[in-house]
Amino acid sequence: MQGTGSSGESPAPDEPVRGGLDLFRRRRNRPRALGSRASRLRASHSYGIVLLLIIASFLFAALAPDDSWTVGVLLLAYAAILAAALWTSGFTGVDFRYRAGLVALAAGVAVLELIVGGNRLYGFAAILTGVLIVAAIVVIGLGVTDQRGVNAQSVRGAICVYLLIGLCFVFIYGAVAALGDAPFFAQGSDGDRALRTYFSFVTLATLGYGDYTPGTDFGHALAIIEALVGQLYLVTVVALLVSRIGVQTTVRGRRGSSSEGDVAGEPGR
Repeated sequence: MQGTGSSGESPAPDEPVRGGLDLFRRRRNRPRALGSRASRLRASHSYGIVLLLIIASFLFAALAPDDSWTVGVLLLAYAAILAAALWTSGFTGVDFRYRAGLVALAAGVAVLELIVGGNRLYGFAAILTGVLIVAAIVVIGLGVTDQRGVNAQSVRGAICVYLLIGLCFVFIYGAVAALGDAPFFAQGSDGDRALRTYFSFVTLATLGYGDYTPGTDFGHALAIIEALVGQLYLVTVVALLVSRIGVQTTVRGRRGSSSEGDVAGEPGR
């Protein structure tokens, strides 16, 4: 009778397993932390679109007239570049309200620049554009460093950062020229944005043509900082990426040779 009664009892529920499943569901449904490393590692890291947007903004800054409407277009363009960098680098946890507020601020400043104008507003718009570019540099840098190896995407990300550094100084020079009292260039003018773009990338690459030079001590300091940043970036970050590509290629070749040797050494092969 006891055996029959014990066999008819239903098995006790597996409480540890059920508790583990509940914990897994809670963790899966929990919102991800802002810019968590796990979400960044699951990102696409395809910086091709970001690079195309940066190149387009560079060409627009170099070729478009230095008018009020172009200031607004560039401000919105770098807000879009920052949004694309956030998405590509895996910062999907950024609240939509913050992104919408950023776009609204950029649009508001662009409209004010178009309607009101003036040197002070031009300088503020240039500073805001520089802040957006710096934020994009930080986001792309984090996305590149989160990758486990060096590949074509990390190289594209490094190129994006290098171009953004030069563009950031374009708007720093523009803000100094708009808010300062003395002419920015020693040649007696502030220059337009196309000229400042030319000067920034000539300085970043340390070409040193000498046709345009800063006319103030603060301008000299900025030019020195840009030249140092450009050179240090090339000889450290880019050189490190290229050297790691070579190391990875060598390691893969050795692994392929060793696997072929193991297969050849197996009996019956």
